[in-house]
Amino acid sequence: MHTVNLLIRLVEHHQILVYAIIFLGLIFEGELIVISVGILAHLGALNLYLVSFFILLGAVSKTFLGYALGEFLYKKFNHHRFFRYIQKRVYNTLPRFKDKPFWSIFVSKFIMGINYLVIIFCGYEKIDYKKFLKAEISSTVIWAPILLSLGYFFGYTAFSISREIWKFSMIIFVLFMLFIIFDKLIGWIYEIFEEFYDNVK
Repeated sequence: MHTVNLLIRLVEHHQILVYAIIFLGLIFEGELIVISVGILAHLGALNLYLVSFFILLGAVSKTFLGYALGEFLYKKFNHHRFFRYIQKRVYNTLPRFKDKPFWSIFVSKFIMGINYLVIIFCGYEKIDYKKFLKAEISSTVIWAPILLSLGYFFGYTAFSISREIWKFSMIIFVLFMLFIIFDKLIGWIYEIFEEFYDNVK
């Protein structure tokens, strides 16, 4: 029967690859990567300070690259239906995006699946760069520690129940599913709040 020590040794023996995955994962995903890092840091497989650096590096890289990609796509593929899709997603979730771009960008960091679209859309719409960076960086400084702490909690909970790797993994999987459901629920509640606020106005 294998325990979580197998996972710890695997991560420890492939540190460079793991940190590369963390960096790239933050560019292309985000939430699940940071929570996973928190779990591994709790197990002692990763150095908390080093992973914090790579998380911030990846998140900031995503911010710059996403905005630049939005600008590039505006020049090359303006009026493409892909941007109508992005615009619809952004305005459905964040209907006050035009009126309050800073707040909308800030909030998008905490809604799974919308932030990367918002970043690209900001470049496409040429949102004020300083305002964009301020919103993205300030939200990241709050977002990253929260998800790292959540990962610590997931790791602690699963480890306290079982050290057998398959049971540990299943507990983590269930916790991930609960997190995704909760995040979607928060996003849905926020959409309703925005619609209600607009109707009241």
